[in-house]
Amino acid sequence: MKPIGIFSALCAALFLSTARAEVLCTVLADGGTGKLIKQEGTCDKRVTAASTFKVPLSLMGFDAGLLMDEHAPAMPYREAYRESNPAKRVTTDPQRWMQTSVIWYSRQVTQQLGEARFRRYMSAFQYGNGDVSGDPGKHNGLTHAWLSSSLKISPLEQVAFLQNVVNRKLPVSAHAYDMTSRIMALGELPNGWSVYGKTGTGAPRQADGAEDWSHGYGWFVGWAAKDGRNVVFARLIQDEKKEPVGAGLRARDAFLQALPGLLGPLQAR
Repeated sequence: MKPIGIFSALCAALFLSTARAEVLCTVLADGGTGKLIKQEGTCDKRVTAASTFKVPLSLMGFDAGLLMDEHAPAMPYREAYRESNPAKRVTTDPQRWMQTSVIWYSRQVTQQLGEARFRRYMSAFQYGNGDVSGDPGKHNGLTHAWLSSSLKISPLEQVAFLQNVVNRKLPVSAHAYDMTSRIMALGELPNGWSVYGKTGTGAPRQADGAEDWSHGYGWFVGWAAKDGRNVVFARLIQDEKKEPVGAGLRARDAFLQALPGLLGPLQAR
């Protein structure tokens, strides 16, 4: 696995020097035993899953045969998807989907799964509050549930779910686990730990239903692996004002800066 480059560290230094965000929670746990290694902040509060939901959705898609490998299926962009970011109006495969958080690709997967199968997976995964009903009265759970809508999850629930992933305790195929890990791979830290992760950026809802991007959430969840040991983690931040760079990216870069130090004491055990 390739080393994680200095880009993340440089970005973190730049973003953190200008952006103001509160770290709501940092939690790490032993992937094998579930024992907490570190817990700081309020880690039991549920918020929108945002794009961290691509982790369970990847497992569903590969298990159901809708996704085949890193590069198949490659789905072409269609104007009907109404993607606002020009960089995401391109043909997208599973690897690009996971790495760049392409919402329209997620929606193609959930709609191909269908509501009944989608709900069965969610029930089996015990992911957060499990509520995939979507916005009240809109019947849009298949396309919106994880986007500042009904589906919510806490950092502690994130690490519990990820522990089931690394231990392969969910009812999906070995191929689903293998491919999800592959498209989540970020590289190797200088101390030899391989990192797998997913960002997520979302917002709380105001009383009128509008998304409050002046207090946006940023997730970074995943696991680090070395010598047969896994450490699962979740970092959640919340912005104090609207920022030009997504909170999820900033949560990731700051956490990756801190991660070698957090994992360092484990190497002596």
